[in-house]
Amino acid sequence: MVIVQPATDGGPMPSGTPELQPSAPSGPAEPVPDADAAARPSLWDQLQEWGVMFEFTATHLSKGLVDRWPAGDGHPVLVLPGFLAGQASTGHMRSLLTRLGYDAHDWSMGRNYGFREGMDEKMQNLVAELRERHGRPVTLIGWSLGGIYAREIARAVPDHVRGVITMGTPFRGNHRATRAFRLYQLLNRNPMSPDVFSESARISRAAPLPVPTTCIYSRSDGIVAWECCTSLPAPQTQNIEVNSTHLGFGFNLETMYIVASILAQPEGQWEPYRRPHDRIAG
Repeated sequence: MVIVQPATDGGPMPSGTPELQPSAPSGPAEPVPDADAAARPSLWDQLQEWGVMFEFTATHLSKGLVDRWPAGDGHPVLVLPGFLAGQASTGHMRSLLTRLGYDAHDWSMGRNYGFREGMDEKMQNLVAELRERHGRPVTLIGWSLGGIYAREIARAVPDHVRGVITMGTPFRGNHRATRAFRLYQLLNRNPMSPDVFSESARISRAAPLPVPTTCIYSRSDGIVAWECCTSLPAPQTQNIEVNSTHLGFGFNLETMYIVASILAQPEGQWEPYRRPHDRIAG
């Protein structure tokens, strides 16, 4: 299911079926979910993450469809992995983006164990380097925890960033509403941890960005509360619901098509995702 919920105060938006079939506008956009009261997914929800195998298989059996998707313009795209993930986890997405015509890059910091001292400066320098090399701003795509990094990079160096796309990123509300919270705490016992989880930091992370932003979330997410993955209302900001597991965002065919469609928009001409009449297959 694709539900496009622009995080603006504008008028109605359309919604579509899994095949992206036509449907009539369903009225004003839904209110922003209460992320503060969100609870972590249940153990049963977490067990459903095994569905990632089907998402992975479906994507690899559908490689020919990508050739009919919107073509890229060659601008740089930086993909940031989720918690405990590394270069291999984003390999499929980066290969797909390269095939579409983008210059896709790994974040170059190995496995993501959480925020470390100096990490923000390294990521900002990498984005600045890509911007200088290409002469064009960089699109940041962050998966889960990687999306929090992507958002903060965009907040720090907005002139270098073309836009941000997050997938299953819990940047708002109850930071404990994830099955990975305790493990994150265990692996991040350092002097910076209290600041990361402070009330001021929580409020800061939830603030909308100064660049075009797309927040992709799934109610089928078995790792993080989907409510925490949605943005507050802001210009050039949208929340898009897909049907995906948390571990499958980077392989999910529906998600990849939406990412490709957003990336293909001309620079400086961002619009909400409004193509429910198109099929994923083109």
